[in-house]
Amino acid sequence: MSIGIDIGSKTIKIVELAKEGQGYALKASGVVGYTGVSPDKFVDDKEAIALAEVIKKLHKEARISGNEVNVSLPEQLVFTRTIKFPLLTDQEIAQAVKWEAEQYIPIPINEAIVQHQIIEKRENASPPEVVVLLVAAPKEIVEKYIKVLQMAGLNPVGVETELMALSRALAPVNATSLILDFGARSTDIAIAKKGQLVFSRSIPTAGDAFTRAVAQSLGVEYQRAEEYKKAYGMAGGQLEGKIKIALDPIFRMVIDEVKKAIHFYQTEEKGEMPSSIILSGGTSGMPEAISLFTQNINIETVLGNPFARIAMDPQVAKTLAAYAPLYSIAVGLALRGE
Repeated sequence: MSIGIDIGSKTIKIVELAKEGQGYALKASGVVGYTGVSPDKFVDDKEAIALAEVIKKLHKEARISGNEVNVSLPEQLVFTRTIKFPLLTDQEIAQAVKWEAEQYIPIPINEAIVQHQIIEKRENASPPEVVVLLVAAPKEIVEKYIKVLQMAGLNPVGVETELMALSRALAPVNATSLILDFGARSTDIAIAKKGQLVFSRSIPTAGDAFTRAVAQSLGVEYQRAEEYKKAYGMAGGQLEGKIKIALDPIFRMVIDEVKKAIHFYQTEEKGEMPSSIILSGGTSGMPEAISLFTQNINIETVLGNPFARIAMDPQVAKTLAAYAPLYSIAVGLALRGE
């Protein structure tokens, strides 16, 4: 069994997968709303205890059998970038990362947990080079996530970034794709090549900003605005197009950021144009969002389904269909394996 837990700013998702042959089958899953403090903002144990209780209850009610879990860190709390080295051995790269990491991350090296993975060996480049993904997270934040899971009676066995998990869950293994994950407080942009994260960026324009725009424009309460956003989205023929008009400036900002990310990846990283855009997260299911991205960026856009490659009971699949985009990070974490 392999378990992934995604502690979002508004919901907590948990997924348990079992290895079946070459693939995985869904054993259990659950989601719960949460409006408390996230681990990175803990100031005392009272907040940690409150979150641990919610996680413990979710683990029990979702009927998760194991207690060894993989957890993700929000993208805006970590530092991710690609660096290039001459064509070295894996051991030499590990040593080089240790010496070079300090100049690439904005916090003291002794206060960070640094990991790396080799993305690509370009033996035919001139000169030959190795492209490495460097990921660093503040030790203090990692420890807070580990502590709350332990307080919930769980044993954290893996910690990684949300976009690494998303790439594993959603990215096609034979192409380059862009993944756009709408959270409540940030929208994360990933470019994945052959299923592996090669570029990431996090922007503060997210689900809450869309909802606030509707609330202010129509003069309605936040909760009503959230309902309007989900029901009508970018569909111009609804409510005299008022929702679309309110959301449009925010959408344009996100589209511009996606274009900038693609341009940077192509020019600075010498990467290829993504062949698809995959939407994920709570806001991704808004009416007409997919067609808007397809039209404006001229790349086929689809709604990500993290369960597409997971064997599951047909009745469970039917029940989960509407919520699938919410589970992408948790599924990606569970796919790390045992």
